[in-house]
Amino acid sequence: MEHLITGIEPHSIAQRHGVLPGDRLLSINSEKIIDEIDYQAFIANPLLRLSLIRRDGRAEELVIRKEEGEPLGLHFGESMTLSPRTCRNKCAFCFIDQMPPNLRESLYVKDDDWRYSLMMGNFVTLTNVDDTELDRIIRRHASPLYISVHTTNPDLRCRMMNNRFAGNIMERLQRLKAVGIRFHCQIVVCPGYNDGPELLRTLTDLRSLAPAAQTVAMVPVGLTKYRDGLASLTPFTKDAARALLDMIAPFQEECRKALGSTFAFPSDEFFCLAGREIPPEDWYEDFPQIENGVGLLRRLESEMEEAAHYDDEPEPSQPRRYVLPTGVSAAPHLRRLIDRFAPKGTTVRVIAVPNHFFGETVTVTGLLTGGDILAALTAENCADCDEVLLCTVTLRHEGDLFLDDMSIDTFRASAPLPVRLTDNDGQALYDALRGRNLH
Repeated sequence: MEHLITGIEPHSIAQRHGVLPGDRLLSINSEKIIDEIDYQAFIANPLLRLSLIRRDGRAEELVIRKEEGEPLGLHFGESMTLSPRTCRNKCAFCFIDQMPPNLRESLYVKDDDWRYSLMMGNFVTLTNVDDTELDRIIRRHASPLYISVHTTNPDLRCRMMNNRFAGNIMERLQRLKAVGIRFHCQIVVCPGYNDGPELLRTLTDLRSLAPAAQTVAMVPVGLTKYRDGLASLTPFTKDAARALLDMIAPFQEECRKALGSTFAFPSDEFFCLAGREIPPEDWYEDFPQIENGVGLLRRLESEMEEAAHYDDEPEPSQPRRYVLPTGVSAAPHLRRLIDRFAPKGTTVRVIAVPNHFFGETVTVTGLLTGGDILAALTAENCADCDEVLLCTVTLRHEGDLFLDDMSIDTFRASAPLPVRLTDNDGQALYDALRGRNLH
């Protein structure tokens, strides 16, 4: 496969060797290049032989010596672009299958691509990876990977994922371990399916793969009100969340003694559901599963503590009066942090917003919609407040749309108070309470 070179970085190695836009790259060190994963793996070497077709049609081979890992400075056309590989499963707990209709198309994409797992930390099931592709993962030493395991019981995994080829996860993980590839694991815990003894079996199996298996995150199944025709699942209750935390505690203690790591980490939602205190910062071991909601609330508090420690600016002369909408699960923790870190005279009314769009069993802030937040900004909730303080986690990456496709401009125009956005970290919240860095 050949790849059109569309641009060259100024003063780069490629420019110094005379590579030009319009040239086509055929291979590196006699290896054909499938995609960007191959390209990045090959150019890490300090000695490269580039086979090119020049834009005038001549074949040429360049020998390049450089520092290990030093980039070449090449840009390519669409042939090098990674088009996401989609999921072949029909998981009983799939959140995308529970989405309401008529939203933007990107919200319905089921990505299950190991290349994005390597580059961006996306979790993948490996069920759409055949033996040839698994060999490529091993040859490229794609590490670390982020793998959705859910259960190591072959029959149960096939049943939960509605895929008869899903049962070989342990064999695949053992093969990755044998070649030194590291991976983080995820378990979406569904009451009555992979909890209880099945969860302990899965955790024990994964612990046997350490240190290749680095961590395991457990997240409670998310259930919306759009489940017609889907498998019967029940959400976690307060008692069930407490039972899970209590059940895995001895296992975690064993891991700390044997591995020097807690290894198995419940997401913050379990502690919120159980009404339990969030563990201290050192318990999370540098937050390796923060994107899974493991330690988000603890890191937020730690960041606010650090911000307060280094703050040498005077308290604001004009105290602010905010209303702060948030998810139901985070509301008690935010109230505690506000009480602790708000400057004297500043008041913040934290509003726990029910999620009517997806259903009230969905309680995280990142899944709130513009419509539900507006509905919670009642005259009573906004009384004696000057501004709405809104976290950008409720918006997509570009910062322009909520999940219900309401634009931030429409939201601002409809809100009963001026709207100020704050980024999703402790420093930003600390500064917002003082009227700094608002947008």
